[in-house]
Amino acid sequence: MVIRSPLPDVEIPSVSVYEYLFGTITDAELERVAVVDGVSGAATTFRALRDQIDAVAGAVAARGFGVGDVVALHAPNVPAYVTVFHGLLRAGVTVTTVNALSSAQEIAKQLADSGARLMITVSALLAAGEAGARDAGLEDDQIVVLDGAEGRTSLADLLADPRPAPDVTFDPATHLAVLPYSSGTTGRPKGVMLTHTNLVANVAQSMAIGVGSDDVVPCVLPFFHIYGMTVLLNLALRTRARLVTLPRFDLAQYLGVIQEHRATFLFVAPPIALALAKHPLVDSYDVTSVRAVLSGAAPFGESLAGAVRDRLGEHVRVLQGYGMTEMSPVSHCIPFDRADIPSGSVGLLVAGMEARIVDPATGAEIEQPADGVSGPGELLCRGPNVMVGYLGNPEATAATLEPDGFMHTGDIVTVDAGGVFQVVDRLKELIKYKGYQVPPAELEALLLSHPQIADAAVIGLPDEEAGEIPKAFVVPVAGASLTEAEVIAFVAGHVAPYKKVRSVEFIEAVPKSASGKILRKDLRATAG
Repeated sequence: MVIRSPLPDVEIPSVSVYEYLFGTITDAELERVAVVDGVSGAATTFRALRDQIDAVAGAVAARGFGVGDVVALHAPNVPAYVTVFHGLLRAGVTVTTVNALSSAQEIAKQLADSGARLMITVSALLAAGEAGARDAGLEDDQIVVLDGAEGRTSLADLLADPRPAPDVTFDPATHLAVLPYSSGTTGRPKGVMLTHTNLVANVAQSMAIGVGSDDVVPCVLPFFHIYGMTVLLNLALRTRARLVTLPRFDLAQYLGVIQEHRATFLFVAPPIALALAKHPLVDSYDVTSVRAVLSGAAPFGESLAGAVRDRLGEHVRVLQGYGMTEMSPVSHCIPFDRADIPSGSVGLLVAGMEARIVDPATGAEIEQPADGVSGPGELLCRGPNVMVGYLGNPEATAATLEPDGFMHTGDIVTVDAGGVFQVVDRLKELIKYKGYQVPPAELEALLLSHPQIADAAVIGLPDEEAGEIPKAFVVPVAGASLTEAEVIAFVAGHVAPYKKVRSVEFIEAVPKSASGKILRKDLRATAG
């Protein structure tokens, strides 16, 4: 049974991301403030932003980058990120966004896999960015430091000789706009091929969230993550809302921005929601301007939603969305005008989306009931926002995308008669630490590279603040004198901070099925 969105269809024009965001902007809108630096307070109007984007497009085109080229962007949330990201797209470049916390080893893998010809980073991240770029085979002149560094090209250098934005031609439905990296339902990170139409479609579909031109949106969720890219950055630009950037999450600074800029719409992950609900510091700031909070990236229960509402005020709409990088990312949301939908659900399919629910054991279809709630099953989704596939990985693509276009999410859901979906479990093995994806397979492969580790398995343990934390079960080599601290330090030396193992248990053998698959259920049962 195909379940269709109850929301009215939206028009998805066949245009580039740049054209969709800026092609219809009016003179009055050009004078509005688009982006504010939350640290310095510097403001950029839509007119200045558009001119800067065009200038970056001209600069990179003059240096030989355009359609068919991949450029890596490695930076935190700063106003220059907005300019450079959209300048690259304007030039027809495909952007692979790099996690600001990635290690040099992780950066090298992503750059090599994506085929990036240029690395754009910032001075604060230069050590890892430069090392990763060099390991991927990039030369010194292929590394740009936005805010400048000795011997490095800066953004100011790129724009020193102004060039007009190039005329580029491509099919938005097939030309790749971005290549973010995701672990999908299982396994190691893979390049997710998202076209201009995918991104345009998802902004149009996300209008139901209710962001308007009078909204002020603090941006602490990273733009390099698809949630920040689509739901904060692109949606706010399209609706002419005001973005206030913050390079990292600091609760006092975040609350200060809410107070100073009279922020109205907060996009958060559950750990931030938890802080808003429970941290005593919230009482020291005026947060009465907030009208809505939307949580995504990890499960968000009804009790936490209620606690946020109790703390911020009964007038505040607490919403939730659901999605995956592979869906650009939003497939479900609670529309702002649907106060009847429970905050602990993920709401309705967005406009133009279709879903199926399938019993993972039998493959049988689970139907949407005429009354009440369906049984649980794996969610499959189809729509204009679903990825083309995984870069250079036809096997993973075929395992995720069905021939009819439906995509396996790996999440277990129910649906009620009104089309409201609830995520109830996870078929996939991915660990969600503070909204970040942590693939167990990647950590297991790293652990197995240690000379004193014979076998290893990693699971996610529930954690109130982080959602889940990675726990490693380690089988030491006979005679090894390995400690928990040594294992934690070893992993920490090779991965981004959010991927670090937080707990280690030494065991005699990793439980496995006859086919060699790790029995994570057995490990969870003993983890306590």
